[in-house]
Amino acid sequence: MAAKDPTAVERANLLNMAKLSIKGLIESALSFGRTLDSDYPPLQQFFVVMEHCLKHSLKVRKSFLSYNKTIWGPLELVEKLYPEAEEIGASVPDLPGLKTPLGRARAWLRLALIDLLSEFYEYHALMMEEEGAVIVGLLVGLNVIDANLFSSLHSRVDSLEKSNTKLIEELAIAKNNIIKLQEENHQLRSENKLILMKTQQHLEVTKVDVETELQTCKHSCQGLDEMYNEARRQLRDESQLRQNVANELAVQVSMKHEIELAMKLLEKDIHEKQDTLIGLRQQLEEVKAINIEMYQKLQASEDGLKEKNEIIARLEEKTNKITAAMRQLEQRLQQSLHGLSVLLFDPIDIFKWVHAHNLPVASAYLRGKANVFPVTCKTLCHLAPHFFSDLISTLLPLVYVCARYINFLNVP
Repeated sequence: MAAKDPTAVERANLLNMAKLSIKGLIESALSFGRTLDSDYPPLQQFFVVMEHCLKHSLKVRKSFLSYNKTIWGPLELVEKLYPEAEEIGASVPDLPGLKTPLGRARAWLRLALIDLLSEFYEYHALMMEEEGAVIVGLLVGLNVIDANLFSSLHSRVDSLEKSNTKLIEELAIAKNNIIKLQEENHQLRSENKLILMKTQQHLEVTKVDVETELQTCKHSCQGLDEMYNEARRQLRDESQLRQNVANELAVQVSMKHEIELAMKLLEKDIHEKQDTLIGLRQQLEEVKAINIEMYQKLQASEDGLKEKNEIIARLEEKTNKITAAMRQLEQRLQQSLHGLSVLLFDPIDIFKWVHAHNLPVASAYLRGKANVFPVTCKTLCHLAPHFFSDLISTLLPLVYVCARYINFLNVP
């Protein structure tokens, strides 16, 4: 069994629903013999079915967020393609209470059912197939129904008739008021004439009285002029006096301002001098601190100088001692050298020289060899190490003292 086309099934279902809706609408209208209004349920069902039929396989406008599947888009383009539909398209946005595209589409459909172009539907849409022609034929049968989608017109006509009646009554009342006002105007004009005549008579009498009073005023004016001149002179004197007082006051005020300015400058000068005095005091304290520090350093320097002088005196004393010791050592060295020259010739002189110069090692050696005379070269060779040992032991203290003296001089 071959699978049915889903679009064909949808078309068949929509066609059957349209048939049932139109049939039920016609039967209910004819059976009850009533005029259809916008709140009639079968009529509302009919419009819902027609919306589904017109939406079937409609080419939607694609966007990033969703599919805008509504029939208002094609209806907006109809007025561009067909100028005769421009009036309907312009009147739909002006209708009150329409906020959604679906509502505007419903209003447009209720104003006029027009032919749709194929570019708005897919090839398998209900309105593009044979079922669309069947629905159009079914819609022709709706002509037998007397529809009244604007039930509020009767209430509007009644309200207009009532308002017209009220306006007629108000017009009659206004005409009566106009007649009364005209009568009152005529009466007021007559009264105005009487008042005008009385006023003229009163003016003539008043004119005579005014002329008499004018003569009296002229006589009294002369005295008033004299009084005015006197008052004016006094006013001039008072004004001059006031001007002088004002000038003196201005001078006093200017002097006061100058005195205040001088006081401010004097206060500023005093503050500056006080600041300067404070700064000088601080500098004096700093100088005192510096002097005390320098004095302390001077005392320390003098103490150090005294210590160094004492050290120098001690060094000079040590130097003198070392010099004397060096002289003694030089003498002993010369004597040692002289003794060396004598050793080669006379053994008795050698023995005497060793005892004279306190050379213990050499003396002890000679005591052991005292009976060996004359002195031979072999004896001298044995004696030389002992002699030089005594000589080195004699010179070592001198070298040690010189080294101590050099180290002491190198100390800062």
